[in-house]
Amino acid sequence: MNEPNVPLSDAPDEIKLAVDLIYLLESNEVDPEVALKALEFVKADLEHKIAQSS
Repeated sequence: MNEPNVPLSDAPDEIKLAVDLIYLLESNEVDPEVALKALEFVKADLEHKIAQSS
């Protein structure tokens, strides 16, 4: 990716959250495969909540 360098403080909220989540997973040495499976559950839960609010 050839995206411009943007300070994290100026990044969109979703980028800030992604960085925080990556840090949390890495600092707790969560296995990447386990993390991906967990994120699938999180995604499904959030999609369900969005559908309920529509």
